[in-house]
Amino acid sequence: MRHQYPLCTFFVFFVIVSSFVSCSRKELDIYARPDGLEPPIYQQLQAKKKFSTLLQVIDKSGYQRTLSSAGYWTMFAPNDDAFAKYFQKNNLSMSTIDSTKARELIQYLLVYNAFEKDRLDDYQSATGWVPSKAFRRRTAYYTGFYSDQTFEGTTVKAVASNRNSIAYVSADNNNKYLSYFTDSYFLDKGLTATDYNYFYPNVPYTGFNVMDAKVVEKDIVAENGMIHEIDNVFTAQPSFEEYLRNKPEYSEFRKILDKYAVNFIPNAEATKRYQILTGKNDQVYVKSYSKQAIIFWPNNENYAKFSDNDGQQESWSIFVPTNETLLPFLKNVILENYTSLDVVPSTVIADLLNAHLWSSSVWPSKFKSSFNGFGEEARFDPVANVVDKKILSNGFFYGTNKVQETNVFSTVYAKAYLDPKYSTMTRLLNLDLRPTILNPKFKYTVFMMSDDAFKTAGYDYDGAKNEWGFTAPGTTIRTVGDVNRNNLLRMVATSIVPTQNNELDDLSKEGIIDASNGEYVKFTQNKVYSTGLADINKTLTILGSKTATNGKVYYTDGLLNFTALNIGKHIELLGTATTSPFNSFWQYLKNSALAYNSTTGEINGTASGSFYTVFVPDNAAIQAAVNDGVLPSTVTGTVKTPNFNPTTNDDKLKVLNFISYHILNKKSLIPDGKESGSMETLLKDNIGDGIRVTVINSVGAMQVTDRNSRKSLVNVAKSNNLSNRAVIHLIDNYLQP
Repeated sequence: MRHQYPLCTFFVFFVIVSSFVSCSRKELDIYARPDGLEPPIYQQLQAKKKFSTLLQVIDKSGYQRTLSSAGYWTMFAPNDDAFAKYFQKNNLSMSTIDSTKARELIQYLLVYNAFEKDRLDDYQSATGWVPSKAFRRRTAYYTGFYSDQTFEGTTVKAVASNRNSIAYVSADNNNKYLSYFTDSYFLDKGLTATDYNYFYPNVPYTGFNVMDAKVVEKDIVAENGMIHEIDNVFTAQPSFEEYLRNKPEYSEFRKILDKYAVNFIPNAEATKRYQILTGKNDQVYVKSYSKQAIIFWPNNENYAKFSDNDGQQESWSIFVPTNETLLPFLKNVILENYTSLDVVPSTVIADLLNAHLWSSSVWPSKFKSSFNGFGEEARFDPVANVVDKKILSNGFFYGTNKVQETNVFSTVYAKAYLDPKYSTMTRLLNLDLRPTILNPKFKYTVFMMSDDAFKTAGYDYDGAKNEWGFTAPGTTIRTVGDVNRNNLLRMVATSIVPTQNNELDDLSKEGIIDASNGEYVKFTQNKVYSTGLADINKTLTILGSKTATNGKVYYTDGLLNFTALNIGKHIELLGTATTSPFNSFWQYLKNSALAYNSTTGEINGTASGSFYTVFVPDNAAIQAAVNDGVLPSTVTGTVKTPNFNPTTNDDKLKVLNFISYHILNKKSLIPDGKESGSMETLLKDNIGDGIRVTVINSVGAMQVTDRNSRKSLVNVAKSNNLSNRAVIHLIDNYLQP
């Protein structure tokens, strides 16, 4: 049904519409430019009357329309005086600047988005603004396609990689960054004017500098962004890769990068884009780098790109030694045992490169607190060792007259790592002890064991199967498994000795010292031996030595093998002869079924893999224990006859308790002064706790006191006898359980 409206209704509607139509167009146009809005960047520069040269460059660059219309930019605007200095310094004039150069200048002065000074040093994180964390911003400038050469000399059309893992993201132009330096950022980072002037010595630090320019007037608001007036003209900075490409003094470092790390990868998307833009048919290659070779790629402008803007708050840093510095290092260190870099393991090449790369901005005042991928500080003197310093588009560049003293090339570890004759030892060190002996703060002596020594002993490694094998000399039966690897690791650990007091600088004397795994190594007359060698009465000859930053290595003619015998078997060797001072103790031990397994040589209470110290009372001390009724006897009176094979349970327990009380549990000690105090024995009390003795340990002497205050002295001349993770001493008194 149609609605019927009275005439008055239409009249009212007509009046309202007529009134609306009669309103001014300015009042009703929602797209009209609001009153009071500042002019766009281009017009604002015109109004300021001090940017005439900049405006000419903008005109020549083709950016007039961009900067006169909608957008969102921050422009660092050099004034006329700045351009006058720039022209004079570079022998240029407005007429000699073509459109390409003009476009490069303007694009690098333009930062995406509009930032006033107080916002510029805030980091735009994925979760919001983080105050005072940013010192870089992405500009409108990027390099794009260029001509490059492969290491073999082939000229190719290339584009730089724009990531560190995948070579190229087609939608990313790899835009360059510029750096700025504000008081808020410097305060947050603990930096001072010295850090700025290290790079720009002729520019006063004002609390708001951009590259090598001072900001004369900040926060000039424009319709399409923000302008900061500056007093100098800076040009687009190269990336690390571009800088090295044009610096012959670093050609040797670059040569290593290009030969062992660079890949030119054909890219269909980049090729198509290039062909559309130029009309040419060249194949385009992405210049990328090996992920296994270096931690970041020197031509990537995007920092890590873990988040879109992470390049605002961080950059890379690279320290590059000059040719005259690097070449002697290569010859004397890396190539000491190799004929050329081509036969050096790829891991060594990667370590050489990565030792000079930092995934952070290394400020001049922060060398000692900035760490590379190895956890090492920048080991350079900012004054004495840096001969070239630049803040480039993707980070801090330092040219040096020194090679980074990285631990893998300077510590005792390097002596195996950089010598192909010790590849087995290096492989074993990498499984366990590499971090230990890489530490430059602690001293070590390492007894080097060659591949030939391992092979002679019957050991081998199958890399394809990651399998350690053993073939007993004189046989053809090969076994594989973890037991072989663990045996080798034990030998290598025995070959590494912490030596904080240079105890092993002179091996012509006689001595004993504990290795990194708690076992002992003995030396005399420039020969060295371990428990396994002592079993067969063999020593290793020292063939030579070398020093490192954290110690010394000795080259030997064999392996520091360990014993397969249990502790009781070594006491047997010491005590079998009737004239031996160990004989009486051995007689009680071997006849005690409660204390000893005569087949295996295992002493009751000991366990494989644990450490022990055995204090063996000499024959006179055993006789005193017999006389005092502590050990069984067969004859009564003042001087009794020892009963080595008692039959009563009480006497058997006496022997067991006596032996147990003379063995320190989980502790291996020698008279070296390193450890003293109350220590538990194998003898247990009624609640299962180890009954303790007190050890006073000094260099060349040791005293043991039992809970009854009986004191026993170690006879050092007849002590320090090696056993299976144990040491056997002779003492002049007995400990009363």
